[in-house]
Amino acid sequence: MNSPATTMNIDKTRILDNLNSVVLLFDQNLKLVYMNPAAEVLFAASARHMVGLNAGDMVQCPGGLAERNLRRSLRTGRLFTERELALSLPDNRTATVDCTVIPLSDRDGGLGLLVELQQIDRHLRISKEEHLLQQHQATRDLIRGLAHEIKNPLGGLRGAAQLLERELNDPALGEYTQIIIDEADRLQLLVDKMLGPNRLPQLSLANIHVLLERVRHLVIAEYGERLPIERDYDPSIPDLKLDSGSIIQALLNILQNAARAAGQVENGRIVIRTRILRQFTIGQQRHRLVVQILIEDNGAGIPEQIRERIFYPMVTGSEGGMGLGLSISQSLINLHGGLVECESKPGKTLFSVLLPVENPHVKK
Repeated sequence: MNSPATTMNIDKTRILDNLNSVVLLFDQNLKLVYMNPAAEVLFAASARHMVGLNAGDMVQCPGGLAERNLRRSLRTGRLFTERELALSLPDNRTATVDCTVIPLSDRDGGLGLLVELQQIDRHLRISKEEHLLQQHQATRDLIRGLAHEIKNPLGGLRGAAQLLERELNDPALGEYTQIIIDEADRLQLLVDKMLGPNRLPQLSLANIHVLLERVRHLVIAEYGERLPIERDYDPSIPDLKLDSGSIIQALLNILQNAARAAGQVENGRIVIRTRILRQFTIGQQRHRLVVQILIEDNGAGIPEQIRERIFYPMVTGSEGGMGLGLSISQSLINLHGGLVECESKPGKTLFSVLLPVENPHVKK
């Protein structure tokens, strides 16, 4: 039977494991002895591989002040907080954090430091995601209303043209009524495309890498081997319960955009990466595990004037495009409880597709 002290230690660990903020615990020699799951996500490494590292190697700040400040806190026993630190991370990533350092001591006189990192850009990302989801829902509601108002007159026009065609004695005049019918059908199809998916997803277990390979081969068939598509897949990702057809369509729209952009520059290339994210928030919903699919191209980038509106219907940066692909992709991923995000600058456009491993829209 567990003692109260043991139970308390277990409870403390559970609390730390479920915190959104990053928690690092260093001993008196500034060697890492513990990191919570949020820290594993931030540093993109497991605790097993990080424990034992020196604080100065982990917490790298401009000017190399991190280790000096930590030793000062350990020596003086004083808590301190630094705001808006630019933290260097693996894979050339950076994060903006608020850092709080708390000196600790145990009953035996041993010293240590608890470092808490609050990722400011993470809060900004969540706020942006909430806005993106609300924006997309508002757009779909507006389109539904417009579609209703457009479809009724279209049906009347088409019906009137068919009746008129029957009454005409001159077959040559039938050409004009057929134009009316064809254009009414074309507008009907356009409205349906703007509305996006109109059926519930047919869910079944699927391997995301199998779907990505299907999409990759479709793009290779269109562009040939002249456009390299590199892959960096995480083999630990489990099968997901999703609508394979919908996911293929969503990913194909994004990858075709990337191929068009990369195909217009010298030495164009695309990189597809998959990762598993732990304790990750999409909008207001926190998920234990989330699959992240990253599609990166080195094209000219999305024009700045449309960068914030690329998921709106009829917004496109390519000549001759209808601007429905990304809007449809966002709708299809939203149906799976996920989200599509985009960052773009000249020479690098990165689409991030987020899919929860446990789809909140699936009934148990």
